[in-house]
Amino acid sequence: MSTRPQALLPLKGTRILSLSLNLPGPAALMRCRAMGATCVKLEPPARAPAAASTTMKAISADPMLAYCPDAYAAMHPGVRCVVADLKADAGQKALHRELAKADILLTSFRPSGLNKLGLSWKTLHSLYPALTQIAIVGAPGERAEEPGHDLTYLAENGLVPGLDLPASLYADMGGSLLVTEAVLQAALLKQRQGEKARGMYMEIALSEAARYLALPRAWGLTQAGADVGGGHAGYRVYPCKNGRVAVAALEPHFAVALCTAAGLELPARTDAAFMRAASTHDALAQWLAGKTCAQLDRLATTNDIPLHTLPGR
Repeated sequence: MSTRPQALLPLKGTRILSLSLNLPGPAALMRCRAMGATCVKLEPPARAPAAASTTMKAISADPMLAYCPDAYAAMHPGVRCVVADLKADAGQKALHRELAKADILLTSFRPSGLNKLGLSWKTLHSLYPALTQIAIVGAPGERAEEPGHDLTYLAENGLVPGLDLPASLYADMGGSLLVTEAVLQAALLKQRQGEKARGMYMEIALSEAARYLALPRAWGLTQAGADVGGGHAGYRVYPCKNGRVAVAALEPHFAVALCTAAGLELPARTDAAFMRAASTHDALAQWLAGKTCAQLDRLATTNDIPLHTLPGR
């Protein structure tokens, strides 16, 4: 009988205080919590209506809670969320109580916003020498004050080729992975340095996360006409009889299996030139257009062809 391995908790004992709202910071916090970190998040209060009772419980103003409560809920299990107005004395006291216990501070303000809250790195480092700050910004260095969002960072790096919106928030989610990596780096360094460990400032720019995700395109891998940019007939999205099919038969043995199933007459050696030929593209397109998703799913299983069907239009 097989047993499930015990979950690894490399961040057990690490205390993270987050002031980061919306998506990248909370997504990183979700991952860090799953790795054993103790996570606290201070959230600004929502503006209450003028007629609201002064005894009303404070509500968080995290934008994610307003426009996608399910996403907010998914990212905060095990996170102690506290509503605190950092512009007020009580909120500042709550903030510094948590800072005194934290190993890592996670922020997503512009530098000018942090300065207004008394949270410049110089101030933080003088008050809490062992604290590491991981600052999520839109763009690096001098560009950190520029307005921007996931879409603009993707566009800047050539990841919005048409008029359709990207299928996901890639810069935000990529940024959250870089933040998680930074937390692990900080925890490892502290473990190595022991009692003499001193905190450091680490900047994570969402535009840089988008740039990293765009490297295959910058290298030419996904440019139009490249093998994974539509040039290879075995690596494309085709219409089929009742939907679409994403075909990923890139390696020669997969390409042979695909072409054999389609009844194509193969040359002695099914090389890249054959799979790039317009005639091969046309023949596969015609064959796939006559197959249903169910038929293609069965063919994939029988013939060991990497494809995924997408029913509907």
